[in-house]
Amino acid sequence: MGAGRAPRAIPAPLACGVNQVLSSAQQARQTLADRLRELRLDAGLTARELAVRAGWERTKVSKIEHATRPPSAEAIRVWCRVCEAQDQAADLVASLRAAEGMWVEWRRMERTGLKRAQEAQLPLYERTRQFRAYGCWVLPGLIQTEAYTRAVLRAVQQRRGLPDDVEEAVTVRMARQRVLRRGGRTAAFVLEESALRNGFGGPDVMTGQYARLAEITTWPAVSVGIIPTSLDRGEARPAEDFWIFDNEQVAVELISGHLTITQPREVAMYAQMFARLAEIAVYGVRARELIGALALVT
Repeated sequence: MGAGRAPRAIPAPLACGVNQVLSSAQQARQTLADRLRELRLDAGLTARELAVRAGWERTKVSKIEHATRPPSAEAIRVWCRVCEAQDQAADLVASLRAAEGMWVEWRRMERTGLKRAQEAQLPLYERTRQFRAYGCWVLPGLIQTEAYTRAVLRAVQQRRGLPDDVEEAVTVRMARQRVLRRGGRTAAFVLEESALRNGFGGPDVMTGQYARLAEITTWPAVSVGIIPTSLDRGEARPAEDFWIFDNEQVAVELISGHLTITQPREVAMYAQMFARLAEIAVYGVRARELIGALALVT
C-alpha cells in the first residue's frame, strides 16, 4: 500500500471515459447483430430478400446487422421464421434482453421512485462475497451515514424530478449495509480525497460522515484507502465511480444511466484499475489523519 503524497489543491474534474465504459453494451448489441446476420447467410438470403419476406423497409435489415438499430423481440422472431431458424428465437430474444439490461437510463431505472431502484440491487449485494468500490465524487453507499445518504438521495430526487420516496429509499440503503457485518464477506473501498471534500447536507452531516469513515477504517474485514490529491498520479488517473462484485460483475454510474459489465475481459480491466488506484492510496493511521484534517476544516 502506497504512502501517497501530501494533499494539495484539488485539480479540475477530469472527464470520465464514457465511450470506453459503454463498449460492453455496444459489443453485446453487435454480437446479437452478428448472430442474426449468420442466420440470414445460412438461409442463403440477401438482406433485400429477407426484408421483402418479412414485410420490412429495405434498410431495416442493414441497420439491424450493423447494430445501428436494435431489433425488437418481435423482429427477432420474424427474422428467425423467415430464415427457418425458429428454434433459435428464444435464445436470441434472451440475448436482446441481456444487452438492453447492460445500459439502463436513470429515468427508466427510477421511474417509480428511488425505493424500488434501491431494492432492485439487494439480491446482488446479498450474494456477493467480495466488494470492491471506487469513489471519485460520492462515497459508496455501504459506508454512508444515514444523514449523508438522505442528503445524496434528496439531491438525486430533486434533480431528476422523481416521486418523493426518499425516506423509504434511505431505509432500504441502510438495511443493505448489514452485509458488511456478515461473516465470509470482505470489502475494499478506495476513495479520492475529492469524494471526501464533496460535501452533502452541510457541516453537521459531513462531520458525522467523517467520524463514521474513521471508524470503518478499523473494521477487520473492511479496507478503506484514500488517495490524497496529487499533481502526479502516473497511470492511476481518476475514473468514474464503479463497483466490482466478486469477479463477476461491474456496476458503473454515469450522468445519464447505469452500466452493468459482465464480460470477463472488461471486468478484469476494472479489477486491474482498482488495484492501481489502491496502490497510491493511504490506509490506517495515515487515512485517519487525512480524514481528521478534513473534519477540522468542515
